[in-house]
Amino acid sequence: MALVSPTPPAITAVHLRRRRRLSGEKFRRPPYASGEPLRALTRLGPLFWPWEKVKVGPHYVSPMGFGTWAWGNKLLWGYQEGMDGVLQETFNLALRNGINLFDTADSYGTGRLNGQSEKLLGKFIREYRGPNKTRENVVIATKFAAYPWRLTPGQFVRACKSSLDRMQLDQIGIGQLHWSTANYAPLQEKALWDGLVAMYEKVTILLVPIRSIKQSLGLVQAVGVSNYGPKQLAKIYDYLKSRGVPLCSAQVQFSLLSMGADQMELKSVCDSLGIRLIAYSPLGLGMLTGKYSVSNLPRGPRALLFRQILPGLDPLLNTLQDIAQRRGKTMSQIAINWCICKGAIPIPGVKTVEQAEENLGALGWRLSSDEILVLESVAKASPTKMIQNIFQTS
Repeated sequence: MALVSPTPPAITAVHLRRRRRLSGEKFRRPPYASGEPLRALTRLGPLFWPWEKVKVGPHYVSPMGFGTWAWGNKLLWGYQEGMDGVLQETFNLALRNGINLFDTADSYGTGRLNGQSEKLLGKFIREYRGPNKTRENVVIATKFAAYPWRLTPGQFVRACKSSLDRMQLDQIGIGQLHWSTANYAPLQEKALWDGLVAMYEKVTILLVPIRSIKQSLGLVQAVGVSNYGPKQLAKIYDYLKSRGVPLCSAQVQFSLLSMGADQMELKSVCDSLGIRLIAYSPLGLGMLTGKYSVSNLPRGPRALLFRQILPGLDPLLNTLQDIAQRRGKTMSQIAINWCICKGAIPIPGVKTVEQAEENLGALGWRLSSDEILVLESVAKASPTKMIQNIFQTS
C-alpha cells in the first residue's frame, strides 16, 4: 500500500520515546501537534502512523477508516439514541488521531431511524471543535442502496441528493453503489452505473466564501462500488472509464475469515486496475476479537451465525491470541493489521471510545511475513468460514 506522509516531522526525543511505545497505548495527539515546522522524516521502523495517508482516487485517507453500520441499527447492533453522545466522543477521538475516512450508507439505520448513520456523521462533522483543516479533510464514503424502485439514473442521483441533505454537505467524498443487481436484475445494473456517472458529473454550485466566487463541482468527488466480484468489477471499471469516470474503490468483506479465492482474485484485479480495496467486517462481525465463544454469544441475530462458525475457529483464534500476546497487542489489532499488510483499508465498526482506542492500536507497526503466513495457513485450514454477503457477485 503506497503511503503519503504529508510533510512529516523532524525527529525529537519525544518522537523516539513515542515510537518505542509504538501504538499499543491510547492515542491522544500526533507528536507534532504542537505546531512545530515539519521536516523530512527518516523512518525508523513502523510503516504506518495515523497521520500518514493512503491515496484513494483524489483523496488522501488514513490507512484505516471507521465503519458506522451500527449507528442507528437497533436490530443487529442494539443502537439507542442515548448512545449519540458516546458516538460523538468516538468520532472526535478518531479525528484527533488522524482517522479521516468514515464509511456509511443511506440504508444504515432501522425503521424510522433509516439514514441515521449519515445524519449523525454530518452532525458530528459540523460540531467538531478541533482545527477547521481536520474537519475539512474528513472523507465520507457513503453507499447508495440498489433498491428495486431505483430504476433510472435520475432516481439514483436523487438518492445522492438525499444523502447530502441528511449530512448537510455540499459534496460526498466517495459515492458508492452498495451492491450489484447483476445476479437478479441485470437491466437495472446499467441504470445504476449511469447514476454513478450522473452524480459524478452533476453540476452543483458552491459559494467559496474567501474569494466569493462560484465553482462547479460534482455531487460526489469520486465513485466506488461494494460487494462486486472480480468479473463484475472489471465490467463496471471498463464502462465507467469509457464515460470518463474513474473507479477509485471496491469495498468487500475481507478478513482472516473471508480470504477465499474470490477475495484474493478481487484484490489482484484491484491492484492491476489501480482500484483501492476497502475491507469491511475485518473482524468478522466480532468473531476475531476473542470476546465471544459458544457459551458467550452476542445478543441478537449475530448469535445464530456465531453458533455455526465459532466451533471451528479455535485454531485460528488460538493463533491470533499467541501472536497478540507475543507482541503485546490484542487479537483485534492483529486481525486488522493483517488487512493492512494485505494492502487493504480496513473499516472496523466502532461504537465506543474504547473500541476506537483499541483499533488505533492496529497502526504503527506491521506483522512479519512469517506471522502472516502462519495466520493465513491456519485460516485456510479452518473448517468454517464467514458466510458471504448474499449480494456479492462473481
